[in-house]
Amino acid sequence: MDAEKNLQKMGVKKGSQVADLGCGAVGYFTFPASRIVGDDGLVYAVDIRKMVLEGIRNRARIDGISNIKTVWSNLEIPKATGILDNSLDVAMLITVLFQGEKRKEMLAEAIRMIKPGGNLGIIDWKKEKTPIGPPLERRVEVDEVVSYCREQGLTLEEEFEAGKYHFGLLFKK
Repeated sequence: MDAEKNLQKMGVKKGSQVADLGCGAVGYFTFPASRIVGDDGLVYAVDIRKMVLEGIRNRARIDGISNIKTVWSNLEIPKATGILDNSLDVAMLITVLFQGEKRKEMLAEAIRMIKPGGNLGIIDWKKEKTPIGPPLERRVEVDEVVSYCREQGLTLEEEFEAGKYHFGLLFKK
């Protein structure tokens, strides 16, 4: 996946307040987002694994990056992130939904944090057989995600190819 291209598609820009929800060990989207938002922006790197967040903090410190804030949280628990309601320009769930047992709760938590007019970017594994990726039964149905987000008042702005094996969805609150 091309992180920068997908971040631009999701509306990440200079000065944005962004959350990478389930940022993962290497911060594949976190660090490019921090470059895009610049000194006037902020990127929350959220994960349930403390070691992941320690790695993100260490890399940010070594690279002299000060606009990344790590947050230890379980996205399936409402308000556990501590990120304020209606405070984000962009919330991102990138290859995270397939891992969760409570997907609607994860989506609700992301939606809660997005300010009116803000974006929710979702990238996950296509529900088709691929040479890499999780088992098919763990992958999410695009239609289910779209349906739930619409029920929560979001508008589907675009469905896009996020990578060879990944779908992308862009919603506006």
